[in-house]
Amino acid sequence: MKKYILPSLKLTLVMIILCSAIYPLLIAGISKMAPGKGNGEKLQVNGKVVGYANVGQKFTEDKYFWGRPSAVDYNAAGSGGSNKGPSNPDYLKIVAERIDSFLVHNPSVKRSEIPAEMVTASGSGLDPNISPKSAKIQIKRIAVARNVSEEKITELVEKNTEKPLAGLLGPEKINVLKLNIALDNLK
Repeated sequence: MKKYILPSLKLTLVMIILCSAIYPLLIAGISKMAPGKGNGEKLQVNGKVVGYANVGQKFTEDKYFWGRPSAVDYNAAGSGGSNKGPSNPDYLKIVAERIDSFLVHNPSVKRSEIPAEMVTASGSGLDPNISPKSAKIQIKRIAVARNVSEEKITELVEKNTEKPLAGLLGPEKINVLKLNIALDNLK
């Protein structure tokens, strides 16, 4: 029995040091090389912080691109999903309300054209990105609200589309806050 206890205690001690000291320090060191130095990428307008690139924000005005809905009302302290499935009547009612609201603000869009991400919340409730399709479906509304040509806004969407990592990993995406800041700076 002594033959097994001593090696298992040694292995336990090595794993404690590895998992609770070396690995966290390694990850913290790597994060210091990321934008924002591991504290999130702060976005500023005229020297004032308007948000973080990695946390979704609520936009409801017709002159802005809307992001994904949030089950936690974009509260980063209480991140999480609703945990309601597609057969839950409460969930279906919420999604139907979101669809109706989207159609009221985007009358040129057909119900079948609405991307699912525009009416369903993400797992964290804080997703800062939407797909290019979700951005393009909102262009007409924003062009009318801002009295700007659809072509200019389409160019802006294309400029702000982030490609997959190394051209392979992940989908194309658009950060809604960055796009809306660029939209406000549009001349």
